[in-house]
Amino acid sequence: MKLTTKYFMLLLAGIMFTTAGNVNAQSTKTNTFTTTARILGTSTLHDWESKTDQITSEFAMSKTSEIQSLTVKIPVLSIKSGERLMDKKTYEAFNSDKYPSIVFQMTEPTTPVVSGSDVQVTMTGNLIIAGVTKKITFKSTGKKTATGGYQISVSVPLKMTDFKIKPPTALLGTIRSGDAVTIKLDINVPAQNLVATN
Repeated sequence: MKLTTKYFMLLLAGIMFTTAGNVNAQSTKTNTFTTTARILGTSTLHDWESKTDQITSEFAMSKTSEIQSLTVKIPVLSIKSGERLMDKKTYEAFNSDKYPSIVFQMTEPTTPVVSGSDVQVTMTGNLIIAGVTKKITFKSTGKKTATGGYQISVSVPLKMTDFKIKPPTALLGTIRSGDAVTIKLDINVPAQNLVATN
């Protein structure tokens, strides 16, 4: 199936924490595709990385390919580092019992910029973590692959203290996490996984 620019623009609407799931739009929907969200940080002991792929989103798009709304949710308990103690400290820092999800809500409509096989879109919205809302702006970039699919990357730097989160500590405070973290998305979308509904 030939992928039009309009269909690829629609895909980019879900770029922030988007993964396989039910995604509805006016003219196109995405089926399953591969996405990994990574949270990268530092500590006094070593650098660390947590991952999640349990992400849901919904968005709306106009006939002129303007992305009009986008909402993304990540369950905090889906974030895993492979180390039980670190995961426990993460959930405590995020106050997961009271605030079980990380939420992004786009607040400003946007239209992707297309140049040849390259696509870029800038999004602005409210990121809600541990009950604290902050306005953020980020850029995503995409490129068409030789097989007709797309590879898309996003990198969003944040500080935990901006969301009133105290960086986690362990072993009576002798090991401390750094304040700065980076959220990265690596998305691979095969050509056959974009399906037109009109």
